[in-house]
Amino acid sequence: MCGNNMSVPLLADAVTVSGAERETAAVRAGSPPPHLLLPLYTPNCFLCRPRIPVTLNMKMVMPSWFDLMGLTPDAPEDEAGIKKAAENIKAIIEHEMKNGIPPNRIILGGFSQGGALSLYTALTCQHQLAGIVALSCWLPLHKAFPQAANNGVNKDIAILQCHGEMDPMIPVRFGALTAEKLKSVVTPTKVQFKTYPGVMHSSCPQEMMAVKEFIEKLLPRI
Repeated sequence: MCGNNMSVPLLADAVTVSGAERETAAVRAGSPPPHLLLPLYTPNCFLCRPRIPVTLNMKMVMPSWFDLMGLTPDAPEDEAGIKKAAENIKAIIEHEMKNGIPPNRIILGGFSQGGALSLYTALTCQHQLAGIVALSCWLPLHKAFPQAANNGVNKDIAILQCHGEMDPMIPVRFGALTAEKLKSVVTPTKVQFKTYPGVMHSSCPQEMMAVKEFIEKLLPRI
């Protein structure tokens, strides 16, 4: 599915689940969510986070897309790290396009930091993508939006945002604030924000079913 992965560093360590049929679409995710049933014709590449020192974890080296200084809307952010990580994901999008997958058949998605990176990358991407799956996350560098959106290329992108109502790490209130911010960046009716009672910083079968239905709607068989 990925061709020569060595030219795109993040793909070298990716976990790839190839479709059983001709590959006509792509789903990119920060980590493989449990219970997720994806269309057979969709190749899935679950990207592995690089290992870097993380300020929030006493500078210990751990898997992380970018440095984290805090998990509140006003916490300082690793702007350079966020933008670098986004550029790496955009390189993968270009790679998929060269392999014959049009950008409007590509969904970016992830959980927590992976979902945050998916939001930022898609909204600043120069190509019109199919959608975003953002689970238990936030919009990085939110103060830069809507101006940071790339000329409104993805103004009509579909976004599925899900959040556990008992999340102690990224409170559901932050998810709600993110959803409102997203409605100022894309067409408001394109943003779905679903919450799940009793769910902490994790997922549940109901959430995964919503993700499955979202993907199948956006990527119909061709």
